[in-house]
Amino acid sequence: MKDAGIYIHIPFCRSRCSYCDFATGMYTSVLAERYVANLVKEIMSFGGIETAETVNTIFFGGGTPSLLSPTQVEMILNAVVERFAVSAGAEITMEMNPGTVTPKTLNAFRQLGINRASFGAQTFDDSELARLGRSHSADDTRRTFGYLRDAGFDNVSFDLIAGLPGQTLDGWSRNLDEAFSLSPEHLSFYLLEVHEGTPLAKHIRQGMQPKPDEDTAVAMYELMLDRASEAGYEHYEISNLCLPGFESRHNTKYWTGAPYYGFGCSAHSYDGSFRRWANERDQMRYVEMIEQDNSAIVSETRLTKEDRQAEAVFLGLRMMRGLSLKEYVRMFGADLCVQHEDDLARFREAGLIECNGDLLKLTRAGELLSNEVFSAFV
Repeated sequence: MKDAGIYIHIPFCRSRCSYCDFATGMYTSVLAERYVANLVKEIMSFGGIETAETVNTIFFGGGTPSLLSPTQVEMILNAVVERFAVSAGAEITMEMNPGTVTPKTLNAFRQLGINRASFGAQTFDDSELARLGRSHSADDTRRTFGYLRDAGFDNVSFDLIAGLPGQTLDGWSRNLDEAFSLSPEHLSFYLLEVHEGTPLAKHIRQGMQPKPDEDTAVAMYELMLDRASEAGYEHYEISNLCLPGFESRHNTKYWTGAPYYGFGCSAHSYDGSFRRWANERDQMRYVEMIEQDNSAIVSETRLTKEDRQAEAVFLGLRMMRGLSLKEYVRMFGADLCVQHEDDLARFREAGLIECNGDLLKLTRAGELLSNEVFSAFV
């Protein structure tokens, strides 16, 4: 049995909303306290875990969990420790937005056992941040990183986005210069995807911003990997880099089929075998459901063997170490190379995949066209 992960969804944002005390930046409103109390209640009421199963990752994600008060974080962690068998040395991550933390709160979080921080830098160019509609500045990112180091965080991750409208290869290179000069233990990077219905999509359609250039984005991706390798980072997943030994243990669970249990509105869970379930998305409805029934589950999926085979392939190929063909046979009693003979032959001929002994891997070109490869197995 693989060790499980715990995901804690904190939906609030740093804005003028009913949950947050905007003046203090903490979730101190009555509604926020009600949400946290019911989150704790949901954790304590959970009954789906086997007694032999242990938890070795806890991840605070969602909106801006770092705006929780230390007291609220302590309440949630105490509930997790009381309900689950949390292993010594568990990875406990908190997501945060640059500019939303203070040295005092970070020191308190570190004392409570939070030992990994993850935040969205996106870019070190203020004009690009403004075009993305981000509320923080590059100086906020630098300051937040310094606060984390001062508080004793020695496992810090932040992300960068390539292919922004108007972004040049030289500008991207300057982003990389700054990122690697900070030496975070982990980096996530993404090629910008423009989703219909977003302000960015509207601005591009109206000509207010230039359409992202795909060729430039590809060059940025390749430059990122080359520079990362020179700086000693390992490319362990399509969009993730780390210094040796600093892979995201929690996120790796999603890619390797390990069980994880989500709490809070919109949280998703997986038993590591065939069952997935999800909580109510609406925050108020979530609170009401927990208060009434101790559960906010609104959907459940039973994975078929075919579902699990498809997930094993496209999630396994996200990992740069590759997908073990022998492990696939052990899990499903089937030969992937026979099941998808034509697809694999086509992708090999196109230079998108390669076989290194037992391992099926994406090539550099395959990483850039990964969605095309994955679609053949879904």
